[in-house]
Amino acid sequence: MAYFDTIGGISGDMTLSAFVDAGIPLEVLSEELQRLHLSGFELAASHVERNAIVATRIEVIVSEERQTHRHLKDIHGLIDSSSLSGPVKETARKIFHQLAIAEAHVHRSDIDRVHFHEVGAVDSIVDIVGTAICLDYFGIREVYSSPVKLGSGGFVNTQHGTMPIPTPASLEILKGYPTVLTSIPSELTTPTGAAIIRALSRGTLTMERMKIEKIGYGAGTREIKEIPNLLRVMVGQLEEGYGTDELVTVETNIDDMNPEIYPFVIERLLDAGAHDAYVIPILMKKGRPGTLFSVLTQRSTLETILGILFRETTTLGVRIHPVERKKLHRSSREVATSFGRVQAKVIHQADRELLVPEYEECKRIALEKNIPLREVYRMLEEELRGG
Repeated sequence: MAYFDTIGGISGDMTLSAFVDAGIPLEVLSEELQRLHLSGFELAASHVERNAIVATRIEVIVSEERQTHRHLKDIHGLIDSSSLSGPVKETARKIFHQLAIAEAHVHRSDIDRVHFHEVGAVDSIVDIVGTAICLDYFGIREVYSSPVKLGSGGFVNTQHGTMPIPTPASLEILKGYPTVLTSIPSELTTPTGAAIIRALSRGTLTMERMKIEKIGYGAGTREIKEIPNLLRVMVGQLEEGYGTDELVTVETNIDDMNPEIYPFVIERLLDAGAHDAYVIPILMKKGRPGTLFSVLTQRSTLETILGILFRETTTLGVRIHPVERKKLHRSSREVATSFGRVQAKVIHQADRELLVPEYEECKRIALEKNIPLREVYRMLEEELRGG
């Protein structure tokens, strides 16, 4: 896992710089970026001091820029036609998708019509794809961060004109994510940096114990007198027996809907990526019976979840609450049983593993063998405990 400590905020170039400082060779990063088939740039590395801390500074030197205004489909086409690995492509697409959602909202436009200006330029594309390459190089599957530092009270020049700090795009991307609004009149966190956090991070860490293996310091462009203008990336392992997620709960009270519709809505929500969806009988005002409809989901799927609720139910409004979730680490494993090889859930608890039958596997066996489902569960539980 990686922990992004946003000492002086975060940007795309600071992220690349921190990972190079943590140990990815510059030549490896450059070679991987050539798989993008994007010409006219090279990487230059230097060491700089920020408040007496020596950090790496990576610059993307662009010799030619054929097209600075790209749509999301142009970016996706560039990534998809490259020879980058599957995980790198997926990560890069997730980051660009977060940017597109924010730009579409700020400019009241459709996501496919959004023009990427600064973010569509070669250096920003290199920053985002390079970040995806670095994550893959270190084998990072989980990302967490500190609350993201934001400047305020100043202005920054963009291709959209002069913008207030924080910029509308950065704020939109980080909406609902823990932030720290400082009095520093500089753009500490750029839209690209915000999108990296939003697309990759599972949330902030509090009291978790971490075994740190590598540390990298990425320097921002300029000196800031109030704080060291640095992003610190720590690569290592969480030592706790559980992980942390930053989720949201969406709730609404309903008293005028056919209850036969609830199972259909729950199925749609779960198919759309919700972690959980359920209903609870409640007594509403004036003694009317009603139903509390509750959905637990990632922030990234919130808009989809809201669309389903407003389209498929009679609700006129919902309540949204940020939720921190602690969870045991889980994985899946194929194991040999008397029914053949089946998929089982593996629950990691401290220094031991617990194997649990998967419902879909038990259902399949029960139908194929014409055995009661509860009997399949019993037999598999006994075998998995013994294994």
